[in-house]
Amino acid sequence: MTALLFQPYDLAGTPLRNRIAMAPMTRARNPGTVANALTAQYYRQRASAGLIISEGTPVSAQGQGYIDVPGMWSAEQVDGWKPVTAAVHAERGVIFAQLWHVGRMSHASLQPDGGQPVSAGTRPVASDPKSSAFVYREDGSRGQADPTPPRALRTDELPGIVDDFARAADNAIAAGFDGIELHAANGYLFEQFLNPVTNDRTDGYGGTLQNRARLILETVDAMAARIGAHRVGVRLAPNNLQFDMPEYVGNEAAYLYLAQELGKRGLAYVHLNDNHARGVSVLSEAFLRTFKQSYGGTLILAGSLTRARALQLVDDGIIDLAAFGQPFIANPDLVARLERDVALAVPDRATYYGGGAEGYTDYPVAG
Repeated sequence: MTALLFQPYDLAGTPLRNRIAMAPMTRARNPGTVANALTAQYYRQRASAGLIISEGTPVSAQGQGYIDVPGMWSAEQVDGWKPVTAAVHAERGVIFAQLWHVGRMSHASLQPDGGQPVSAGTRPVASDPKSSAFVYREDGSRGQADPTPPRALRTDELPGIVDDFARAADNAIAAGFDGIELHAANGYLFEQFLNPVTNDRTDGYGGTLQNRARLILETVDAMAARIGAHRVGVRLAPNNLQFDMPEYVGNEAAYLYLAQELGKRGLAYVHLNDNHARGVSVLSEAFLRTFKQSYGGTLILAGSLTRARALQLVDDGIIDLAAFGQPFIANPDLVARLERDVALAVPDRATYYGGGAEGYTDYPVAG
């Protein structure tokens, strides 16, 4: 009998061929912030995944933190994405666009008029090669740079952030995407609001958990009103320490509150990212079970999954879809390899970001 991981799944009315998702991964292959033909080829090669979640796609110039990532705020960008979604659909695939605002994880050189990045507060990102923006240096070369210290968003600016996401959701559907994923994980803007250490606000978006979660929920509601809740997913990262995100008491309780609130909204899914801080999983099976019970809808998990663990978690009903990131880089035929239990190729980290076809579209399928 075919394992559950490889069986079809109904994602809020969108049929998936299997329960394997391709996790979002920044690849920085799009000069001018417009998706191109190479990007279409890259996603087409991996369209056997039940669900593809695109690389992070900024909803505004302010939301950028990395060079050469494709955006979702202009007509030109929408047109650039159309061949990508068409290529995935030609292979009977399903693709959601991950909509993104990096908040404080940016650099002045990437910001409109060289301004400061924005965040919930003014706490800067600590200097660390693992917590850096990907920018053009003054000599034109590519490289890492410490993020520029942020300014706190004014209360009257927050409706504009929500509008940027709602508009980007419309743009994604116009570009042919099957839905969108709100990137509220990994130390970016929405997590900066949720975390009480990075959020020291005294307005209606700071202080209590309900206030700190407000921007996430308002944005979800605005996007759902535009494109339908069944086309909206949300990515979260409980216990996340990535990009200098500080620990705080009540982290898991905060995410269980979000699970309950998001569960009322009839969304396509919630996608949890296990960031494996210090090489150790930060999401226990007990927490995953509690989160799924609180949420009640489709749950996706990403983060250093093995074939065996993915099979077990799906079989046990702890998660519904298993998302793989880096394995999809070097294994465009990852679904077939997992189903046949074929050894996986190892990706070349030197070609993760920037460049052309090398390390992007030139990985072969298994013989």
